[in-house]
Amino acid sequence: MPDYEEQVTEAFPELDYISSDSLRSNVIEAWTLALDRGGWRDITDIPYAWNIHEVTNVRHVRGVTRIARESAIEQQEFHSADPDMDVIVAATLLHDVGKCYEYVDFVEDEKLLDPDPKYATEEVPHSLSGYALAHEVGCPLAVQRAIPHFIGEIPTRTLEAELVKSANSASSNAITQSTMGITLQEWVDEYSQT
Repeated sequence: MPDYEEQVTEAFPELDYISSDSLRSNVIEAWTLALDRGGWRDITDIPYAWNIHEVTNVRHVRGVTRIARESAIEQQEFHSADPDMDVIVAATLLHDVGKCYEYVDFVEDEKLLDPDPKYATEEVPHSLSGYALAHEVGCPLAVQRAIPHFIGEIPTRTLEAELVKSANSASSNAITQSTMGITLQEWVDEYSQT
């Protein structure tokens, strides 16, 4: 069995930005559960999108985390806002953990060990399964609420949730433009499954 905890800590150096040891552990635990249940051999085998395999999910998650963190710093310095950095970093690191479940049907079998059919399915959108994983491992409600990043999934948005959502869009736009030469909206219009 792969050492998922080691894979997660190596894949995401941004974990060090989380000041709370328990929250950092929650994030690692959520990823470890998702990788195991999804049957992944390696965290870097998960694609960014079901039809964009040139960029890994790890690369995208790291990009979202970096963009959101820098935006939060700007909000603090320029607007004197007080976003919760631990919530932002944890939520961005977890915002696509659900792809461990959703994307098993879109990769070659040799990238998978033994996906658990109870979890590994494209039937549940990854942002909702990510929310469920964060809840299961005991992440604070503020982290859980910031994970579902598609419009309409959570009725009340927070500053932290908006940062996750906008950073996700910024990273996604960059990836679709660089890999496919189209905008994120064009990708959604043509390929979205939600």
